[in-house]
Amino acid sequence: MRAGALGLPLMVAIIGGQPARFRPLVDLYREAGRRAGHPPDQLEVGLHCIGFVGETTGQAADDFYPGWAQMFGSIGRERGFPAPSRAQYDAMCASDGAYLIGDPQAVAEKILRIDDDLGGISRISLQMTNVRLAHENLLRGIELLGTAVTPIVRDALPG
Repeated sequence: MRAGALGLPLMVAIIGGQPARFRPLVDLYREAGRRAGHPPDQLEVGLHCIGFVGETTGQAADDFYPGWAQMFGSIGRERGFPAPSRAQYDAMCASDGAYLIGDPQAVAEKILRIDDDLGGISRISLQMTNVRLAHENLLRGIELLGTAVTPIVRDALPG
């Protein structure tokens, strides 16, 4: 609400759950901005998500999983949580999950769905690195993000 009242952009980190569940937070931000007199186009919403683009959805998920499991396993041990499972990971990679992991078409479709679910977003940053992801796979993922995902999203959105 403070960001909206001040007319500042909002950045939401979505690292789990369903992105659509963040809509009430985004609506509060926009309502606070509206009440403070800020024009709607000034009230930008961005997202920071875990993501990775591969040649196929299965390959992307398989390439990213080992580092994800290591990272979340370490965090879980520090905080007393059980070890993460592949089933949890796969649920986060599913069409309604938080992770933007898949082939270019799947990632683009998910971005567009999240844009719709949250009433419009202006940017997304992806946490694509992890300790077990091969450097060449990361570079290819960045390339696919720019050459394949971005054009799909850009062509689908107005303006």
